[in-house]
Amino acid sequence: MRYKLAVATSLSATLWLGACDRPPNSSLSPSQSAPPAMSPSQPSQSPGKKVILTTFTVLADMAQNVAGDKAIVESITKPGAEIHGYQVTPSDLERGQRANLILENGLNLERWATRFYNSLPQVPHITLSEGVRPVNISEDAYRDKPNPHAWMSPRNALIYVENVRKALGKADPVNAATYDANAATYSQKIRAIDKQLRQAISAIPPNKRYMVSCEGAFSYLTRDYGLQEVYIWPVNAEQQATPKQVEKVINTVKANQIPAVFCESTVSNEAQLQVAKETGAKFAGVFYVDSLSSPAGPTPTYLKLLEYNVNTLIRGLQDN
Repeated sequence: MRYKLAVATSLSATLWLGACDRPPNSSLSPSQSAPPAMSPSQPSQSPGKKVILTTFTVLADMAQNVAGDKAIVESITKPGAEIHGYQVTPSDLERGQRANLILENGLNLERWATRFYNSLPQVPHITLSEGVRPVNISEDAYRDKPNPHAWMSPRNALIYVENVRKALGKADPVNAATYDANAATYSQKIRAIDKQLRQAISAIPPNKRYMVSCEGAFSYLTRDYGLQEVYIWPVNAEQQATPKQVEKVINTVKANQIPAVFCESTVSNEAQLQVAKETGAKFAGVFYVDSLSSPAGPTPTYLKLLEYNVNTLIRGLQDN
């Protein structure tokens, strides 16, 4: 009871960002954001505006917040798409040909991007994770390679926004002042939500601060917020989880009496359901990582994605 009260008190003290539509039972208020970036199915219009293409929806939302109404922002992948093994389509190449700039994550996330760029030699591309201090993966085939999910840390997101600001200002110097102002406003929102989430997580007892997921996509977030990360596979792979990977998580959950486990929205939760069954832990929901939801879903913006994930984690731990 003291634990639940502490969490509730912490959350109440930090709710100030202003609300739109709140997800059911949400513990944190969703943040305002710029209008959603154009989906892949929408045509580029507004002649004279620069067309900015991003590799996935999270980056599109970040870029849209900086661009405002001065540029057209589109995502190559649709909401709900798995980014690691994405297959480029002819329509992607068509949109790439009319783009003025492509924004990517880097850190080996978009393994398909090299061939895409080779087909568009006239279109510059910028890596938004440039300047991030990487966390290396410690196991399997990806050992010693950087974990690509750097945007999951709000602190790293500030670096992304700065890189977007500079890239848009260079591509469209006429509107550079607007991009500077928009980036400053958006960065302030990110700093605010960083503080809010940090305070919420600090109310969880240290021995309960475990984040058990399917993919090791939270290394930057757990590092910054003092959480312990447990996962089935380090990076989304083309094959099912191995028995050895599942057994390792089962043993960890049992040894530490972890009450709740989770998976990501873009992958099958079958292996994690097995972990829950074998350990008695509760499968407490999905996290959003590689993709935003549709506009009608719970995570239509990057800021809401951060809030939703932490809400889901806290509710899962509270319920148990």
